[in-house]
Amino acid sequence: MPALDTFAAEKLARLDHKHLRRRLVESARADGIWVTRHGRRLLSFSCNDYLNLSQHPAVTEAAIAAIRTYGVGAGASRLVTGNHPLFSALEARLADLKGTDGACVFGSGYLANLGIISTLAGKTDLVLVDEYAHSCIWAGAEASGGTVATFRHNDLDDARNILKTQRAAHRHALIATDGVFSMDGDLAPLPALAKLAEDYDAWLLSDDAHGIGVVGGGRGSTFAHGAPADVALQMGTLSKAVGGYGGYLCASAPVIDLVKTKAASFVYSTGLPPASVAAAIAAIDYIVANPEYTARPLANARAFTRALNLPEAQSPIVPILIGAAEKALKASQDLEDKGFLVVAIRPPTVPKDTARLRVAFTAAHSEDDIARLAAAIGPHVRT
Repeated sequence: MPALDTFAAEKLARLDHKHLRRRLVESARADGIWVTRHGRRLLSFSCNDYLNLSQHPAVTEAAIAAIRTYGVGAGASRLVTGNHPLFSALEARLADLKGTDGACVFGSGYLANLGIISTLAGKTDLVLVDEYAHSCIWAGAEASGGTVATFRHNDLDDARNILKTQRAAHRHALIATDGVFSMDGDLAPLPALAKLAEDYDAWLLSDDAHGIGVVGGGRGSTFAHGAPADVALQMGTLSKAVGGYGGYLCASAPVIDLVKTKAASFVYSTGLPPASVAAAIAAIDYIVANPEYTARPLANARAFTRALNLPEAQSPIVPILIGAAEKALKASQDLEDKGFLVVAIRPPTVPKDTARLRVAFTAAHSEDDIARLAAAIGPHVRT
């Protein structure tokens, strides 16, 4: 066996031993909540398509029409010839939804955070990150070359203490957090973080991947705390509740212009396909026009937490902590045997010994669906 193959096989064997190896499973989604895997039709509570817009007729028809008009690909980076006419319409809608001067659409959420943070922070700067922030925030922080500091999850006192001791030694400071945390479902205290940023002359970035469309009246986590929080950098994705693919930043006009000029992950990436942009436009139009519909995923999550006497859900995501990776996999298999798809989440996605079932609710789940899942998952809930 060649040395590279031996290296890979040994690494995989160690992951297998720890129950941490990842495997792709072919999943055919039919109508938003039903998935066929291993030849079985399962009721899914594992998809981030919270509003089921990926298969909504208005969204799919918009994508088809865009293909007929502009083709299947952008053809180049946006700064060359890939800036097809649909981009300006999408960015205008995003800016209006988020209440900012402008927006910049990236190829994905990961590319967005990688580019935004590394453009705005450099070697003489401080990047302060919530310990549970998404991997792409950490990637952007590390790519900045600046000093990266971690504050305990949603712990304002810890964040303040770090700023007290380190802020003065750095030219600029950026605080980065998820708006809705993807594995725990809780919200960041954005108004308090915004005040902290103001007190220490720092910039606040919030990743709203799991907030847009489902909290804050559909406008996202910045708007989920009563009055809008003062978040200078509102980043998010178009791949969860919006139903398609892509990432974005909503911010002031100068910041947007700078990012479009300097962010390497924007400058050197081919533009999103026209179909993806058109689909996002149609989805955002639907979100704006249907506030009652956008409230359903959170309402469904709260019905589930009430049924199991869990803390009230803050988002459509409810974690069921199991602990060991092997036990989480067995719990997931038990639910699959009963006709439900609830995927086990294991380290390093979550901290060691906190493997869990991540339950995600959509607008299309019925009261009966939720009640049956609660009955099936009840034996796995820690008391």
